Amino acid sequence: MPTQKAVVTAPVGLHARPAAVFVRAATETGLPVTIRKAGAEDVDATSLLHVMTADFPVGCEVELSISDAALDGAHGRREAEEALGSLRRLLESQGAS
Repeated sequence: MPTQKAVVTAPVGLHARPAAVFVRAATETGLPVTIRKAGAEDVDATSLLHVMTADFPVGCEVELSISDAALDGAHGRREAEEALGSLRRLLESQGAS
């Protein structure tokens, strides 16, 4: 299962606008992306309600992942890694805006 870790840098965490931007980007990948913090359940990264209520504050380390079942061989895995990298960079750049 492709995974990448990231740190939430938006001053308000993944709430309101930063959450909406992240969820839109996750949805646009066309892949079933999940996000979670240590000790918590996976959250559907394409659901604004789920992301906003999961409490991802600024400085929170999260793990982004995509289930192997959603992938189609090496091409699918490469696409998933690229999508996760893009989402990681987005999370880690939101504090700059």
